[in-house]
Amino acid sequence: MRQMFLHDVPLEAARARFDAALEAAGVTIGATQTLELDDALDRVTARPVIARVSSPHYHACAMDGIAVASARTVAARETAPLELDAGEAIVVDTGDPLPDGCDAVIPIEEVEPRANGRVAIRAAVAPFEHVRAIGEDIVASEVVVPALRRLVSADLAACAAAGVLRVEVVARPRVAVITTGDELVDVGTEAPAPGAILDSNGVLLRACARTYGAEVVFARRVRDDEAELLAAVEHAIAAADVVVVNAGSSAGRDDYTARTFARFGEVVVHGVAIRPGHPLVLAVASGSGRAVPLLGIPGYPVSAAICAELFLRPLLERLGRRDGPDARDIEVELTRKLFSPLGEDDYVRAVAARVDGRLVATPLRRGAGAITSLSRANVILTIPRFSEGAHPGTRLLARALRPLAQIERTLLAVGSHDVALDLLAGRLASGGTELVSAHVGSIAGLVALRERSAHLAGTHVLEPRTGTYNEDAVRRYGPNEPVALIRLADREQGILVAPGNPLAIASLADVVRTRARYVNRQKDAGTRILLDALLASAGIAAESVTGYERIEFSHLAVAQLVAAGNADAGLAIGAAARAFGLDFIPVAWEPYELALPARTLDEPRIAALVAILRGAAFRSEVEALGGYRCARAGEIRVVEPLALEVP
Repeated sequence: MRQMFLHDVPLEAARARFDAALEAAGVTIGATQTLELDDALDRVTARPVIARVSSPHYHACAMDGIAVASARTVAARETAPLELDAGEAIVVDTGDPLPDGCDAVIPIEEVEPRANGRVAIRAAVAPFEHVRAIGEDIVASEVVVPALRRLVSADLAACAAAGVLRVEVVARPRVAVITTGDELVDVGTEAPAPGAILDSNGVLLRACARTYGAEVVFARRVRDDEAELLAAVEHAIAAADVVVVNAGSSAGRDDYTARTFARFGEVVVHGVAIRPGHPLVLAVASGSGRAVPLLGIPGYPVSAAICAELFLRPLLERLGRRDGPDARDIEVELTRKLFSPLGEDDYVRAVAARVDGRLVATPLRRGAGAITSLSRANVILTIPRFSEGAHPGTRLLARALRPLAQIERTLLAVGSHDVALDLLAGRLASGGTELVSAHVGSIAGLVALRERSAHLAGTHVLEPRTGTYNEDAVRRYGPNEPVALIRLADREQGILVAPGNPLAIASLADVVRTRARYVNRQKDAGTRILLDALLASAGIAAESVTGYERIEFSHLAVAQLVAAGNADAGLAIGAAARAFGLDFIPVAWEPYELALPARTLDEPRIAALVAILRGAAFRSEVEALGGYRCARAGEIRVVEPLALEVP
């Protein structure tokens, strides 16, 4: 057995030895518990939280005013107001369900009352103007909060908006605190005798344990008696995940901590080169069928506080999957243009990460009702009230919503969205890396990669001429350097229709023939590019598709509209159809890949990502969603840039 008795070692060496011993012994916490939302604040999610219902779950009026059919307003002009009957202009308040037959809201301040209950308007409105569509904020079956997220108030609100009543969280580490010394007396002792010391360190260490996210399950004070200490430590090991003994760690006559620890396992360090606090003892008990860390913390109060901060805190935060508080103002570089109204300080939710040495921030979807954007953001950007916005490359002040150390190791993915990305994020979090994403479409993601505004770009762009995916798009839109494409999964795209397929749709030609209400994806999205290629191949004009210009930004949002009866068909992945119980007409299998500069493949976070993709656990989890094949997950191919022509 290796013992180091008051042999001071450097701080980092002591930490490294202790960490190695804990890893070798398999020290971990696997227990979880399910809590009501009101009890889950500041707890860490054990698995992703999935939305039970969409938010909003109905088309909601976003303004006080009148609900109208937008087609009825086309003739309205500033110089020629259009009058509407009472039956054509239904008075609504913010949050009301959109009345049947209506698809837009006109704000009350833009409505002119006329005689006999009629009203006049001076401008046309577009479909769904001033309306919060079903699933605008959260779509049922979407990941609301990823695994291993320390829950804040915005996260809990997002869960509530998604109809989630309870969340499964990581159990708090159980800590035992033993204080030692004949001189110790209760803090409440009325008149301590000379030489008596109030047991303030017991209060300190128990409070530290709770501050660091643990639960104190065993607290005892013992005399300077080796047998009594031995019995107390034995009980503590049986009851707790971590045992802290205060005092008795030096080399004095009544100092028994190191010798007692040696009875239960290995003393890894006894003595650290810090002042105060050098007689620290670090050990691992292993004879009880499970490994338990043991910390002997010096008795002087300042020494106890310093050692608790340096050693107990990181241990408990790691076991409880927590990051310590470290929020402060930071400066970030904006990745895309932001518009902002004059006269108001504008606070914009964003995801930030360090890319190529620059701390960049990508704004998330805006809107006062988008609770989840606050939950997903790791910074809030500040746009001063006398500015109309900011251009890409502008340096802005931001308030960190996560510990700075966590932001520094964050991976930023910009591009096409896929549900499997959320599952990947949960597994990366277990290794201390947060994966955050902004969903802007495949092409925009590759452009962000070229502009060094992201680490990864999710992409699935078909080249119709060759039938291949992603290589041509990478060369056209990506960085002018070798780009690695990491296969995340093969996924099936198809036409989503209502259960039972009431319109008997079997192809895109049927979508046109039946005049089905189609919901499309945004321009430059991989799914939009696939649709255009399929239409061209079938000789179908895009304008013949009813709803071709109706846009949603994710597969789940398309599925939600079909499931709610607000659309008859849309192209999306099979997993989205399965999530909403829709019928699915297969169209094509496609590779969904993560693009990144090939030079970053050896970076530890990327290596960890690839290892997860190649693991059986992740593959099984993704394939269980339906419509995925993961046999090639983790495969890497490198796309070389086109050679420049020499004149």
